[in-house]
Amino acid sequence: MNARSKPLRTGLVLAAGALLVLGIVALWQRPQIGQMLGLREPATLRPADPQVLALGEKVYVTHCVACHGARLEGQPNWRERGADGRLPAPPHDASGHTWHHADALLVRITKLGVARAAGLKDYNSAMPAYDGVLSDDEIVAVLSWIKSQWPLEVQAKHDQVNAQARAAQR
Repeated sequence: MNARSKPLRTGLVLAAGALLVLGIVALWQRPQIGQMLGLREPATLRPADPQVLALGEKVYVTHCVACHGARLEGQPNWRERGADGRLPAPPHDASGHTWHHADALLVRITKLGVARAAGLKDYNSAMPAYDGVLSDDEIVAVLSWIKSQWPLEVQAKHDQVNAQARAAQR
């Protein structure tokens, strides 16, 4: 190897690395391209995927139905703190506020619990954290199943919430 070819080769390696990083960023910013290649954006709900929905329904029945209800109706008086200072479980149907939150936040709340997900040190919640109980795929599945139960116009509004959240991150 001569002295001239070493800097050229180093430059080519650096350029190839930069192109690789740019390609990964492009795939991350364009989830539909990543999905075509078998990748998926983390924390993206999939309410039209039958396999995801089947798993999500099982997870809901096993882990969520006791508090959030068989029809996603939540507990009575869910906006009023009980004697223990905790809010009852909210509904996850169209009457609740679940669809007002982007996918990533819903996943964080389910995984980490409300207080940690929202960065509220002293927030008292009955909602458990499911980290270590449910896998990330199970969390996405149950949230996807919940979303699939909403009327189409509410699903469309939730899609807008996600679009706004993605735009705010750019």
